[in-house]
Amino acid sequence: MTELKRSLVDAVGDAFNKNDIDAVINFFAEDAVFDHAIGPSPNGKRFIGKSEIRNVFNGLFEKVDSVHWETLDCRIAGNKAFCEYRRTARYKDGSEEEFFSVDILTFLGGLIVHKDTYYKQCT
Repeated sequence: MTELKRSLVDAVGDAFNKNDIDAVINFFAEDAVFDHAIGPSPNGKRFIGKSEIRNVFNGLFEKVDSVHWETLDCRIAGNKAFCEYRRTARYKDGSEEEFFSVDILTFLGGLIVHKDTYYKQCT
């Protein structure tokens, strides 16, 4: 197993912050799993495979003028990165959104095999 480095985790974050779907999806394994925070099961809503994951994030990038994840903390244990973020977004309709989130990223062979997201929901 290759040692997970902070530089790889930061590169993933940079791709997301560029709102570049091709750069983002290149960090995911073909059979990767993304567990979104909100959904009908204890996992939230699960997306499986690069195609489904691409659709999720492409949909987000198409709705916003910009979205940014500021890394507040990142800890690595084995092949997992535990990352705390402050996420801000400006939507094309002019509205803005801000919340705090945590991603647990599991890597294998330098690619994300599981992205598990948790966040605070503003009401």
